[in-house]
Amino acid sequence: MPSLCRLCYSSWRYFSSRANTQKVCIIGSGPAGFYVAQHLVKHNSAVEVDIYERLPVPFGLVRYGVAPDHPEVKNVINTFTKTAQNPRVKFYGNVSLGENISLKDLQNAYHAVVLTYGAERDQELGITGEHLDNVISARRFVGWYNGLPADKDLRVSLDCETAVVIGQGNVAVDVARILLTDIDILKKTDITAHSVAELASSRVRRVVLVGRRGPLQVAFTIKELREMLKLPGVRTQFYTGQMDGVQQHVDKLARPRKRLTELLLQASSSPQQSVDKTLQLLFLRSPLSFTGGQRVSEINLGINQLEGDDLNKQKAVLSEARESLSCGLVLRSIGYKSVPADPDVPFDPARSVVSQKPGLYAAGWLATGPVGVILSTMSNAFETANVINKDLSSDAVDVSQSKPGAAYILNLLRSKGIPTVDFVGWEKIDKVETERGQLVGKPREKIVNITEMLNIGAQLR
Repeated sequence: MPSLCRLCYSSWRYFSSRANTQKVCIIGSGPAGFYVAQHLVKHNSAVEVDIYERLPVPFGLVRYGVAPDHPEVKNVINTFTKTAQNPRVKFYGNVSLGENISLKDLQNAYHAVVLTYGAERDQELGITGEHLDNVISARRFVGWYNGLPADKDLRVSLDCETAVVIGQGNVAVDVARILLTDIDILKKTDITAHSVAELASSRVRRVVLVGRRGPLQVAFTIKELREMLKLPGVRTQFYTGQMDGVQQHVDKLARPRKRLTELLLQASSSPQQSVDKTLQLLFLRSPLSFTGGQRVSEINLGINQLEGDDLNKQKAVLSEARESLSCGLVLRSIGYKSVPADPDVPFDPARSVVSQKPGLYAAGWLATGPVGVILSTMSNAFETANVINKDLSSDAVDVSQSKPGAAYILNLLRSKGIPTVDFVGWEKIDKVETERGQLVGKPREKIVNITEMLNIGAQLR
C-alpha cells in the first residue's frame, strides 16, 4: 500500500474509532467512582471515562473518612491511582454538580452519567437541645480531624472529662478511639495539625458509646472492637448486668456475629486494669433530650426493651424508665443520607437513593443507602459498571451519535472562570503534602484550604 494511502487509512481508522467512542462521566471520586471507572475500562475497550469531583483532590472517603490511625485501609489509593493514570480515564477536580454544571450539561456531553457522590448529610435525632454547643455530628468531627475543608473550622471543645457518642457503629468506635488515643501516637499519622493541637490539650478521659438496642445488635465489626480492646492506656467497661443472658444465644448466631459476641463476652468478664482512660458501652438507651446552658452538660436517656423473636430484627421499645448522664461533649453517629445534587436528579427521598435508568446510573451509597464498607461498595460499583457496559453495547443507550465529553464541560467551566485540577495537578498537591509531613514526622500534612490547593494544582482551561 502506498505511503499516502497508508496515512489516509490510518487517519480513517483513528477518526472512525473516535466517532465510536462511548463517553461516560462519573460524578464523585471516592471508592464507588473509581471502582466503576476501573471496571468500565477493563471490560470495554471503546469507553472513555471522565471523573468529576467537587473538591480539588480525589479519593473521597478514603482520604476524608478513613481514620488516620488506619493507614493500611488507605492503600486502596494505589489502585485508584493506576486507574486515574489509564489513558482512557481523566480526573477533573473542583467541579460541583448543581453549582458549576448541571445534570443536563452532563447529559449533553456524555452517553452515560454515573452519580457516585455519596451520602453527605447527617441523620438527626430531632430532640430538644440537639443544637446546643458541643452537640456535634460525628461525620463533621471525622472531617475536622481528617482535613475536610468544609469542617476545618468546626467548633469543638474537649474541655470535659466525659464525652458521649450516640451510635454503636464503626464510625462511633472510630471517633471514640481518636478521643482516647495517646497524642504521641496520633502525631505520627496524617491527622490534621489543627486537630492535633486541640487533642493534645483534651481533658476527655471517658467516652460512653450509647446504643438503642443490645449487645447482640451492635453495628461495629470485630476488627474495630479488637483494636479498641488493645488500645494502650484504655480499658473497656460494660454497665452492670447488660451482658446477662447473652451467652445463651451465642450458638444460634451466624459465624461473624458469633465471633463478635464471644469477644464482647470475653471483654466484659476480663479483670479491669487501673488505667487513665475508659470506654464504656451502654446498651438499650435512647436519647430523649440534651440539657445545659449554652453548652451541653447532660443527656437524658430512655431505657428500652427489646421486642421480637428474631435477634437480628428485634426492635427497641421505649419503657417508662429514665436516667441521665453528665457529659460535656456529644457526637451524633446515627447514620447519613444522600441529597439530590441537582434538581433534575431522579431522587427517591424516602429511601435517600437515586432512581436509575439507562444512561443515568448511581453507585455506592447513593445507590444502596449509607451501608457497608469499601468492599461492599466495590461489589456494587462493579455490578453497576456491568449494567452500564451492557446498556452501551445494546439499544438501551444510543451511542450512534458522538458526544463531546470533557471538551464541552471544560469550555463551559472556562466561560464561568472556574479552574479545574487534573490528576497531574493532584500529584503536585500530593507532593507538597508529603514533603510537609516529612518535616514533622508524618506521612503527610493535609492542606485544608481550597484556595491553597488550587494555587498549587489548578489550571484555568
